[in-house]
Amino acid sequence: MRTLTVLGATGSVGASTLDLVRRNRDQWRVVALTANCNVEELAALAREFGAAIAVVADESCLPALREALSGTGIETAGGAEALVDAASREADVTVAAIVGCAGLAPTMAAIEQGRTVALANKEALVSAGEVMTAAVAKHGAILLPVDSEHNAIFQCLAGNRIEDVRRITLTASGGPLRTWSQARLDAATPAEAVAHPNWDMGAKISVDSATMMNKGLEFIEAHHLFAVGLEKIGIVVHPQSVIHSMVEYRDGSTLAQLGPSDMRVPIASCLAWPGRMDTPMDPLDLAAIGSLTFEAPDEVRFPATRLAREAAQAGGAAPAVLNAANEIAVAAFLAGKIAFTRIAVTVERTLDRSLPSAPQTLDDVLAVDAEARAWAGALLETT
Repeated sequence: MRTLTVLGATGSVGASTLDLVRRNRDQWRVVALTANCNVEELAALAREFGAAIAVVADESCLPALREALSGTGIETAGGAEALVDAASREADVTVAAIVGCAGLAPTMAAIEQGRTVALANKEALVSAGEVMTAAVAKHGAILLPVDSEHNAIFQCLAGNRIEDVRRITLTASGGPLRTWSQARLDAATPAEAVAHPNWDMGAKISVDSATMMNKGLEFIEAHHLFAVGLEKIGIVVHPQSVIHSMVEYRDGSTLAQLGPSDMRVPIASCLAWPGRMDTPMDPLDLAAIGSLTFEAPDEVRFPATRLAREAAQAGGAAPAVLNAANEIAVAAFLAGKIAFTRIAVTVERTLDRSLPSAPQTLDDVLAVDAEARAWAGALLETT
């Protein structure tokens, strides 16, 4: 039996992870489960899986969690430090699925234990790539990518040498607004932007998919996970989301990973690594799918991938600024305060400022993040 911690247990990745554990209860013992403030669901999951501790990031929700778990013997805690403490507990596998920079410190704490971290928080590598990969090397941790695209690349690289890679191609669905005109994009509503045709994701990630920023962030993440150089990483739009990414080798061979649009597939790959495990997915029926199509990204209507590529090329603080500004702009859009197309505009204007020095520590990253959020917020208030 292996031990498991899930950071972000009530989100879509957390729910998919625990669904797999539920189907293989004799193989896993749950150590810690965390959520932001979804007390009812967190308490129910903690009871179901017999977690040793349940943690809410929002400390104001702790009294309700304590009451919900009263008499169960399950430890409860709340606040940012409690998240880090939970992530530091000994576990064979830690699934890091807290969305945004809120997941940085607990993810780093899990890495510092020198164990296996299944990373679903792409912002961690985007904002703190050099810092985090250095910590992985220092502590001997194993970082397994949960994102379907990076997990696909990871699988396609298995048994091969990174020196033999000619190109890595990330596939993108294009999101729900892929075929919309510029005028329609200007008027897109939050409900339209989160209505992803293929994937069941949270609101923030769904909006990132609609703007293509999700793919831009994944471009930067791939750069840190797979040391092939920025010039060897590309993006192609593949609306069916059947091919999750591809690796081309110097002999002309291209390996692709195919599968259903369900996060339980890449999560299962991480949980069972280096082996395999059963999932409830139906076999892939290519005849029923009929055809697979591809197109180049349109960086005029969807400039986010260009912005991410330029931030990656600039390096230093630029990726952290990109991520922070995007989080602020997406939140404003979801709140109905700005138009859909102003998300990318806000990010670009924030990046146009004189940027801070390259962060060397996690505290530096968090300082850059806070400063960039303030800049983006000020831009939204004045334009």
